[in-house]
Amino acid sequence: MDTALTEMAPEALPEGDVQVRIDWSTLNYKDALAITGKGSIVRHFPMVPGIDLAGVVEHSDSADWSPGDRVLVNGWGVGESHWGGLAQKARLSSQWLTPLPENLNARQAMSIGTAGYTAMLSLMTLERHGLTPHKGDVLVTGASGGVGSFAIMFLARSGYRVIAATGRPEEQHYLKALGASEIIHRDELASQGRPLGKTRWAGVIDSVGSHTLANACAHTREDGLVAACGLAQGLNFPGTVAPFILRGVTLLGINSVTRPQAQRREAWTRLAQEVDTDMLDTMTREVTLSETIDAADELLSGRIRGRLVVNVNGQAAGNRADAEP
Repeated sequence: MDTALTEMAPEALPEGDVQVRIDWSTLNYKDALAITGKGSIVRHFPMVPGIDLAGVVEHSDSADWSPGDRVLVNGWGVGESHWGGLAQKARLSSQWLTPLPENLNARQAMSIGTAGYTAMLSLMTLERHGLTPHKGDVLVTGASGGVGSFAIMFLARSGYRVIAATGRPEEQHYLKALGASEIIHRDELASQGRPLGKTRWAGVIDSVGSHTLANACAHTREDGLVAACGLAQGLNFPGTVAPFILRGVTLLGINSVTRPQAQRREAWTRLAQEVDTDMLDTMTREVTLSETIDAADELLSGRIRGRLVVNVNGQAAGNRADAEP
């Protein structure tokens, strides 16, 4: 697979009843896998990656949207099976669009992106199942990444004491600024552990998977809650049923791709209320479309802190990030 920045005519856009002028996009872990070909993300070629986008409706055949509406899109197979947000225009299903909250601009929304949205879905799910700050600490794995950074911020702002697990101890000042109370090295969780360990936390937001998720469960308190929302270490789950049948731990899967619009709007409303916009700049690095290919390698190698927001209009008009077979 070859990945290149290519100029294409708007007529080449796939089918959809709404056309959006994209102002900002993001570069996520899934996008990096698609761009580099290191994961089975893209369903067919050619494909424009980008699972996030924010912009303005240019044309609509749907009664739900009108030209000038500010919108954002997360998931729905965009950037995987349908051309995505690393472009300047997109033609999409009207059912995929979410209104951009009034107190967020497009850049801020993409600084949050799927990472912040997933972190908020995780927190909302934990709370819906009964987690409260007085029940104990909450572990956040992959703490220096996008999901982890936002999870720390939202948990801390909601009154939780946060333990951040990271492989980058040099980022401890950044993590504590986000709200982490304690920093542990990811090596404590990253290899084969015991079926049950000493109880350490009441809740977990895990974006790593594999041994890290298994060990996080093994150290969760009785009736604790674990939200699994990522696979940076791997898809496997090399654990046992011990935490679930001996301590009553609940493992909750977080699917951010196909959430109903009611849940999406609830999450984005809360995001707009709770995000620290002053912190977004410290969490975010801006790149242009032409820089996304190199940035994808950086992201997969763990050299990116926080979020990558893409200024899709930061170069010649009409350019697209287009993956060819």
